[in-house]
Amino acid sequence: MCVKRYAALFLTLLLASPASATGAPSAPVPSPVPAVARSWPLGVPGARPPVVRAWDPPPTAYARGHRGVDLAAPAGAPVRAVAVGRVSFAGRVAGRGVISVELTGTGTPPLRTTYEPVRPLLRKGDEVTPGRLIGTLEPTASHCRTTCLHWGLRRAGAYLNPLLLLPPWLLDRGPSRLLPVLGVPLP
Repeated sequence: MCVKRYAALFLTLLLASPASATGAPSAPVPSPVPAVARSWPLGVPGARPPVVRAWDPPPTAYARGHRGVDLAAPAGAPVRAVAVGRVSFAGRVAGRGVISVELTGTGTPPLRTTYEPVRPLLRKGDEVTPGRLIGTLEPTASHCRTTCLHWGLRRAGAYLNPLLLLPPWLLDRGPSRLLPVLGVPLP
């Protein structure tokens, strides 16, 4: 009974929305970030680096915030591509090494990941696969207390949380669990 009541309420609200009442198309819903990443961008593929500063989107385009995540690692640590794509920029910006990768199959406009400060090992136009070495972490002073990689994500002019690229099995491994073995004779 309760499920029917909620379904009826939902349908009523849906049909009573201003867009459907006027016949005007509703505003486009921003496309979600697909979990296309197959590895973390630092260190050994599959190893989870510590997140020292999380995503903190600014309330307006010019307000304070953190438009990416910072991952702790020592200088010289390998920086890897997280998904299939093509290098769209590799060079220096404001004295820091930056590499950007446009991700394949992520819609129009495509998603683009950025990594800094990095000493790029690839050039613009190079294709990458998940886990491919794209550079090394530079030992530059940054806003982190330790050396860190700033990992960002954008679609056109909108900054997005790069952790959304990671599937749940990479974000939270959880504890290991042993399952019972059935049908195996004891020694």
